[in-house]
Amino acid sequence: MLSSLPNLLTLSRILAVPLFVLLMWWPSWVTYSFAFLLFCLAGITDYIDGYLARAQGTVSKLGIFLDPIADKIMVVAVIIMLIHNGQIHGLSVIPALIIILRELAVSGLREFLANAQVSLPVSQLAKWKTAFQMVSLGALILAVSSAHWWPALPAHEIGIFCLFVAAALTLLTGWDYLRVGLKHMTDDA
Repeated sequence: MLSSLPNLLTLSRILAVPLFVLLMWWPSWVTYSFAFLLFCLAGITDYIDGYLARAQGTVSKLGIFLDPIADKIMVVAVIIMLIHNGQIHGLSVIPALIIILRELAVSGLREFLANAQVSLPVSQLAKWKTAFQMVSLGALILAVSSAHWWPALPAHEIGIFCLFVAAALTLLTGWDYLRVGLKHMTDDA
């Protein structure tokens, strides 16, 4: 199933992460313009791989495993590079850390629950969290390049606002997942 189109699209997002890091390592309007285009392409492939897998009836265990990992790797790498280059700084680092820590905690929780043969479905609120996260990170990447070709665009401000909203949703969804997980962790049966 590794060679199915949805799984190949998911793998492409994982393989794109080093390119993100390379493009964002030395911030300029050119490298960040390419990083923004790559980020948009990754977002499109994230939508398409899920759509195709469901539409073609090719949802696989590998895809279910790889898709959230691809998303988390990309989000964490982009956040780290945005902090590294100062697009996220000061108090804005706090929501960025909340997002990273939640991603790690939920990944561990999912692994624990998988061993207990309990699934942890993605909630609608978690989908909103992801949407705000992606808009935030996309806007923060765009802010560097748009400063060159559209200085009046408030991309940085939009990105930071959405980062705080994403962090608030991150806390809510993380708490929901933790409650479900704790119920299974403390169950003696």
